[in-house]
Amino acid sequence: MNAKYRNSLAGMAALAIVFTSGIALSPKIMPTHEKIKTPSSVVASSPAPRRDAGLLANQLSEAFEEASQKVSPSVVPIFAEQTLDASRSYGAADDMFKQFFGDEFFKRFFGAPPDVQHQQAPQVVRSMGSGVIVSSDGYVLTNNHVVQGADKLTIVMGTNKKYTAKVIGTDPQSDIAVIKLEGSGFQAAQLGNSDEVKVGQWVIAVGNPFQLLHTVTAGIISAKGRSSVGLATYEDFIQTDASINPGNSGGALADLDGRVIGINTAIVGPSGGNVGIGFAIPISMAKQIMQQLIEKGTVTRGYIGILPQDIDDNLAKAMKLKTTDGALVGDVTAGGPGEKGGLLRGDIITHIDNQAIKNSTELRQIVAQKAPGSRVALQVIRDGHEMTVHVKLIERPNDLAAGNQQGQQQSQPKEQAYEKLGMDIQDLTPDIAKQLGYENDRGALVANVAQGSPADDANLQRGDLIKEVNRTTITSVAQFNRLISDLSAGDSAALLVRRGSNTFFAAITMPK
Repeated sequence: MNAKYRNSLAGMAALAIVFTSGIALSPKIMPTHEKIKTPSSVVASSPAPRRDAGLLANQLSEAFEEASQKVSPSVVPIFAEQTLDASRSYGAADDMFKQFFGDEFFKRFFGAPPDVQHQQAPQVVRSMGSGVIVSSDGYVLTNNHVVQGADKLTIVMGTNKKYTAKVIGTDPQSDIAVIKLEGSGFQAAQLGNSDEVKVGQWVIAVGNPFQLLHTVTAGIISAKGRSSVGLATYEDFIQTDASINPGNSGGALADLDGRVIGINTAIVGPSGGNVGIGFAIPISMAKQIMQQLIEKGTVTRGYIGILPQDIDDNLAKAMKLKTTDGALVGDVTAGGPGEKGGLLRGDIITHIDNQAIKNSTELRQIVAQKAPGSRVALQVIRDGHEMTVHVKLIERPNDLAAGNQQGQQQSQPKEQAYEKLGMDIQDLTPDIAKQLGYENDRGALVANVAQGSPADDANLQRGDLIKEVNRTTITSVAQFNRLISDLSAGDSAALLVRRGSNTFFAAITMPK
């Protein structure tokens, strides 16, 4: 039974639920319903639709059963143990996942954080996740946060056969890890192609939630390409409403042919429980990282040395662009590959090696997949003109961090132009420049931003340094006011803003 038929079957089975349970479902999940052209008199006099619906429901049930039987033997529980001494406290990664999953999750699966002031003896912290066997010789694909910091990893096969696993490599930037079992003859999962999955497609999630081993749940693909979730540096998540709970991390998201299309990673829920929003790393992305971890134990990524950002409608309007597609270069690292290749702040990257770029996330993902040392051709728009820039990539540094220094500011009397935008600005004095790390820079400093104002909508913050207005360099509040005063109500301006050690563009709209 091919995948296309299974998806059509799933939609018709949804129709069966309407008939038998009385639950009203949206017509959007029943595309095949529109293709059935039956005279109304036949529908009224014949019970055939109920029998057909029951047959389709049974066939769909068999599809789920077959998919579960194929993938479940390859999804295994991973028990992790870590010994903490009295001086060890939870780090940033622990805090992130504690905040994401909630206190109850950490108490149940990681134990309460140690009280470093009163605890003297070491504490053994135990947790559990899932993994997917990807080769007959024992390689297992899972999440980095499942195995991070573990002193011992144990995998249980079947009912009671235990294996000790060792970490082959981890990649915190994508939250992928590979571990290895000793032995051979393991049943490996069939890996699919996540690039081909469709929104609305039926899937199953297999893992070990809440210590309930070998649990299978079902749902659909809710969305693709989810980024800015805040879980990893490189995010391109598949979103699903298949029930994913603590313990599912590292498990399989599979299609109805039993092929793994994603590695379940995280959920969104107010108390750590499933509310129908789960995320999985696409298997196409996971496979590339897995291969590097197996071959080298680490992951290397290409790096341009720019700070790209998305283009929203306001920026497109302010910069007189026809579309929001592409990645806007908000900053260029001094001495980096981008600067050496000729990229400039304000360039809009539309293609890389003739592949169209929709947004900054897509640009990061493509560049990261390129090998350091390779050359890429970037098609850019600069001041309304198209051109090609050639850049030789280097390996991405591991210690990249965005500066965000802020300090106490002094306000000055408001001027009418920026008052309309809901902010206070002031000239940058040498003392304040030194305090904020803005030495040898010029511009108008944001001293305060009113909540709900145009400046707030543009994501401006106290301590930002406005360097340009519509590509015109400014060095004072007076220049800023003069340029803003030329705008009419409803007009947008593209501001070049420095925040800490980075710069970016922000679109601000004059209120009507």
